[in-house]
Amino acid sequence: MNAAVFDRLFEVDARASVLLIGELAHRHRARAATWGRIVSLISGGPSGFPEEVSYGAAKAALASYTMAAATELASQGITVNCVHPPVTDTGWVADAVRAFVAASPDHVHVAAPADVAAVILWLVSDAAQLVTGNTLILR
Repeated sequence: MNAAVFDRLFEVDARASVLLIGELAHRHRARAATWGRIVSLISGGPSGFPEEVSYGAAKAALASYTMAAATELASQGITVNCVHPPVTDTGWVADAVRAFVAASPDHVHVAAPADVAAVILWLVSDAAQLVTGNTLILR
């Protein structure tokens, strides 16, 4: 680990999302919108992200910012939530990862991207208008 790697992880996994949330809020107010949806994707958890500590720290920062945004943007009709997906096979999941998931008490299965997308689609729908300030942990 060095400063450049740390900075890059925070730029991508925290700062970019934070700036997007701020821009959405700014445009929302400018057009006098009455509702909006923000969903952040996080990972790690209370134990951090062993062997990827800086990545986990960046995602934790994003989770904290997202929860604060839920409070600050609620009066503007914007719901703000985090989704903590399970191991998701986006092309990187090897047999060793599948074996780890199968043996882990904290993991239930390897998800397909469409499984995670379905939850996000629900969160941004009218059906989830009362769901804000939550982290949905998918298993």
